[in-house]
Amino acid sequence: MADAQIDLIHIVSNAGLMVQFVLLLLLFFSISSWAIILIKYRYIKKSFRESAEFTDFFWKSRDLSNAFAKAKQLHGSPLARIFRIGYVELKKMSQSGNQIGSDASHSAGSNNPSLNKRFTGTDNVKRALRRAINTEMTRMTQMVPFLATTGNTTPFIGLFGTVWGIMNSFHGIGQKGTANLAVVAPGISEALVATAAGLAAAIPAVIAFNYFTNKIRTVESELQSFSADFLNIIERDILRIERRKQ
Repeated sequence: MADAQIDLIHIVSNAGLMVQFVLLLLLFFSISSWAIILIKYRYIKKSFRESAEFTDFFWKSRDLSNAFAKAKQLHGSPLARIFRIGYVELKKMSQSGNQIGSDASHSAGSNNPSLNKRFTGTDNVKRALRRAINTEMTRMTQMVPFLATTGNTTPFIGLFGTVWGIMNSFHGIGQKGTANLAVVAPGISEALVATAAGLAAAIPAVIAFNYFTNKIRTVESELQSFSADFLNIIERDILRIERRKQ
């Protein structure tokens, strides 16, 4: 194993400048990809864990003020963040006279506005939630496209190094006037190293990109479902309050 490592180092150190540049570029892509993989894995894992915790608390509590206090503690949860934005917008609606009733568990005070006016207020909450979801999806997908770029381009960069190594091999054959192994082998070795490096950078990046894309779609689905449930709670309380007044 040690001999193989020494041989690999020897091959790289004695490679041409172009092949060394290709290997350096592939190293950059590989290191960047692994850094993104580790960062996004920890971020998404924390998001799932804290979102599950917040969802469980929210449906057990059914009290928005308590849920808001809990959401402020869960900084890594996308669900908690969109709830905080929706709750703040709901409080603004209440303060402007579009409250949903003090006798409901999810509201405070009422100025007896019309039902249409109340539902118009919920449109503001809906828009705030939609903007929050878009913001969260932008945050979730940050740096992930770089993995796709790595998976798509590094094999071709490695292939370029392969072609360049073969060109050097044929150039050596032309200069020496012979096709013995000593002339051909160095260029072929450079070519194989560049190809292997390109694949080594691309394969983990493609696997991670597919994994993160699937997880992000799951998060988006959960955000959309929670947003719809949150709006249903508000609208149901509005209808309940209007029936009590009749």
